[in-house]
Formats: sequence, structure tokens, C-alpha cells
Amino acid sequence: MEKKYKYLILLNIFLLTSSLYSQNNSKYYDETVKPRIRVIIDNDFGGDPDGLFQLAHHLLSPSVEVKGIIGSHHYKDGFYDHPGTANYACTQVKELLNVMQLTEKVPVFEGGSSSLTNNQIPVISDGAKIIVKEAMRKDTKMPLYIVCGAGLTNIASAYLMEPQIAKKIILIWIGGAEHKGLGIPPPRVKNPEYNLGIDIKASQVIFNVSEIPIWQIPRDTYRQALFSFAELIYKIKPCGETGTFLIDKLENLMKRANRSLGESYVLGDSPLVLLTALQTSWEADPASSKYILKPTPNINEYGLYDEMSEKLKMRVYTNLDTRLMFEDFIAKLKLFSNKKEP
Repeated sequence: MEKKYKYLILLNIFLLTSSLYSQNNSKYYDETVKPRIRVIIDNDFGGDPDGLFQLAHHLLSPSVEVKGIIGSHHYKDGFYDHPGTANYACTQVKELLNVMQLTEKVPVFEGGSSSLTNNQIPVISDGAKIIVKEAMRKDTKMPLYIVCGAGLTNIASAYLMEPQIAKKIILIWIGGAEHKGLGIPPPRVKNPEYNLGIDIKASQVIFNVSEIPIWQIPRDTYRQALFSFAELIYKIKPCGETGTFLIDKLENLMKRANRSLGESYVLGDSPLVLLTALQTSWEADPASSKYILKPTPNINEYGLYDEMSEKLKMRVYTNLDTRLMFEDFIAKLKLFSNKKEP
């Protein structure tokens, strides 16, 4: 009986820690919040450090069960002298997990090493495989969101490997240019939009071919996620090792950019947290951010929209609740870094 009792205690401890790893066993949430959605996070963490801010925020969110983190490739030339490989993206993820003391508690997968060469052949990778595996599970009814702040290589590849995932996931994507009549492009704009341009053929698979439900945060919307550098230093850097790590990454980029980026920064991947972890209590939905429903456009060979009238409708977000998004992040960082909880 004694051995059986010890076994049950160990099992309960394991189940508790595996479900509450995001708070590092913080008692603030133990009796109040449990996971109600699953997410797989796909981002080019080796590029713009906004992906690391988003990842830390997701990991600190108790209503979200992170089923996997995919390090994604971006442009071959890299990002301000850092390589654009999926492998390098994974090294950045592992650095953050180590700082947050979550090493080996959240699985990390390497995404495809290159863009699609056509819209019929997937780029096979561990990242694409985990999307298929998690989407095709039959032992849970918890909604599965694939959240992506990069090119769509891995999601498109997963769809080409198993088209049935279209019925089992929601894709939330940071990417794509402004839609006519909804947003105004920034001055001296470059097209295609950055994330879409990483893999145009993958975007064509998702938009033109698949029937995956899409929640899109296009360029004019994700640029609303603006944080002043002074606020970042004042509010986030003091929040323990995690806050310092994130600001150090950003400061490093600003120096490598020859101090040319001004005094504010777009944390453009943070809406991935806002639209998942911060949904309403009842009739769960990200109610404080605004969107319209419109027919999913086709993506042409130049990475631009060809408007369609008879297609599955997608959400296009036009306004973000940045107050909720950023204040929640700051509060969670402070709670996480508070070693002497009340």
C-alpha cells in the first residue's frame, strides 16, 4: 500500500507540473485557471526578436497548452547578420526556455529548411509533422490553433501531407499586405509583405487551395502593436531574468541596425497571444479586437491579393486591443519574476 501511495503522489505531481509549466508552478493560477485551448507556435525566432516576446507571453499564459514550438526559416540572407535558418531559430527558442527554466518541458521542433518549390510538394520537417500529429488526435476536443508569425512553409507542408487538418485547426497568421478599403500601406512600402514574401508558394497553398480557417493580422494591423523603447526599459527589463533577456535581444538588434530604428518598436507577433490566451470567459472569442469577414483572396505570383467573391470567408483583424495585450504581458512577467509570492 505504501508503494502504491507514493506512486499516486508522484503521478499527481507529474500531471500538475506538466499542465502548469507555463507559470513555473505559480500559485496565482493553481485554483483559478486551467488550459482550454491548444496552440502550436511557429515563428522565425532567429529574426526579429518580437517572436521571442510573443513566445514568452504565451508560455506565461495558463489558459493555453503549448503543444509544440516550431523554429521556422526566413530569408536566406538572414536578419541583420544573423542566419535565417530554422536551426538557428531553434537555438534562440532554447535560450529563452533555459532562462525561463522550462528546458525539456516544452517540445521544440525544427521547421522546413527552405521554401516550397511548388504548391504540390511539401517540405518535410519535424515542424510540419507535429502539426499533422496534433491536428489528427482523436483523444481531445480542445480547440487547436496554429499561430504563426513567419512564412507559411510548415503549415502549408502539413496541409499537403494531410489535407484533413483543414477541418481540425484554426490558423492565426501575422502577415500579408493591407486589404483594399481596410488599411493604408506605410510610406515607401515594399511588396510582398515581409512574412508573405518568405514563402509565396506556401501562402498560395493556404489561401488559394486549402480550406483552413484563417484569422489574419495584416501589416497595417500588426503595426499597431507599438511599444516605446523607454517603456520597454522601464516596464519589462526589471522583470527578472526573462525581462532582461528579452530587452538584451532587442538592444542587440538596435545596435546592429546602427541605431537607425528610432525609439519605438513594433512587437508585431504579440497579437498571436491576444487572440488566443486572452479570449472572453463565456462565448470564448477575442472580443475586444475588431475584425471583418471577407472572402479569402487568392495570392498571385507576386505575393499580392487577387480578390475572389465565391470563397471561404476569413477573419481580417483591423484593430487590436493593445492595452490588454501589453498590460497582461507586463503583469505576467512581474508575477513570474516574483520569487516571494504572497
